[in-house]
Amino acid sequence: MINTFFKGNREKLYDSVPDNTILLLFAGKEIRKTADEFYGFYADRSFVYMTGIEQKESILVAEKLGGKVNEKLFILPPDAMAERWTGRRLKPEEINEKGLIENTAPLNTFDGYFHRAMLSGKYTNVALDLYKCSAEDRDRESHSFVKNTLCNYPNVNIIDVFPQIRSQRTIKQPCEIEAMREAVKITKAGIEAMMKASKPGMYEYEYKAEFDRELTRRGCLEPAFPSIICAGDNNFCIHYYAYTGQAKDGDMILNDVGAKYDFEGNDVSRGWPCNGKFTERQKLLYQCAYNTSEYMFSIVKPGMEMASVDRIVKEYCFEELKKIGLMDKFENIGKLMWHNGAHHVGFDTHDLTDMERPVTAGEVFCIDVGIYCEEWGIGFRLEDNLLVTEDGCENLTASIPRSIEEIEAVMAK
Repeated sequence: MINTFFKGNREKLYDSVPDNTILLLFAGKEIRKTADEFYGFYADRSFVYMTGIEQKESILVAEKLGGKVNEKLFILPPDAMAERWTGRRLKPEEINEKGLIENTAPLNTFDGYFHRAMLSGKYTNVALDLYKCSAEDRDRESHSFVKNTLCNYPNVNIIDVFPQIRSQRTIKQPCEIEAMREAVKITKAGIEAMMKASKPGMYEYEYKAEFDRELTRRGCLEPAFPSIICAGDNNFCIHYYAYTGQAKDGDMILNDVGAKYDFEGNDVSRGWPCNGKFTERQKLLYQCAYNTSEYMFSIVKPGMEMASVDRIVKEYCFEELKKIGLMDKFENIGKLMWHNGAHHVGFDTHDLTDMERPVTAGEVFCIDVGIYCEEWGIGFRLEDNLLVTEDGCENLTASIPRSIEEIEAVMAK
């Protein structure tokens, strides 16, 4: 991403808050795994969207007074001993050279800086991203900070900027779409490698190794999300991560995978017969999913209700399943379709959006048609990434083999 992308994102966010506001965004901290081990650090995606920086414990502070904004990035200071163990830290001059944020300060000066700002009497509002996926989730750094702030400065007004950030992230900018196209190329290589290597007797971890190798060969050191790769009965666990099963002759291979490029990820699902040839029953079910997907790409356009996309996926697929005798009443669709048919994608695999808003040019979301027929022992999903254009939509992942004929042709090579 070009540095003007991040700067522009911040300026839009700053425009959304009133004067006399101090805004804070947190990159986040490591979570302890066990003993002296931590889970790998993963920076808050909205913080990255605003700054282009993924270093742990970083804090962006923006003070808005009289329509002008002064911003400062607090980062971990140099520490030769700590860096010897956990890797080098970003230096202020590196951040300046990249043109990301001009003013930086050591993290250990943040508490005093914020305290002085609150005592100055200039700020009546503190703005933070207070998103939580569910009430049961652990507090993020912003939630803990709010509690302390209200305790120490009870007269301050708290502003949640999450709705604004969500709105901005929903509409992808040209550089984001180009990054997604590059991510698709990497994902395609990984999926085709799995297809070409596929054979009865392969273990799921062998399929995963094929996928991971193609990603790392292209500079993608971690996928956009933990890969879901499974065979046979394991396909009936929607989010399966064990990779210990073995494909048997006649099994379908289900994969739900994605690469990322320049912070942008994609989310692609394909299903194929491990022996390279669809059975008649596999063809029947796969064609239902394929026809549904093709229909959705023919109708999505600006102005549609986003909330209707999932409903139409299920309604159309129901009619396809009814034709082959597997469905009689729409209210029973949950027997074969176990999850929603659409979700947004971008900096997060499930990018958050307001489902009540109409579909708008620049949005990217998945068309995810999953069919799980336990009676026939066949479960898979066909998932592609849809870009909404000015007068319709584009399938960003159409180049990844998706029809029965395309899949069998790749597997025959």
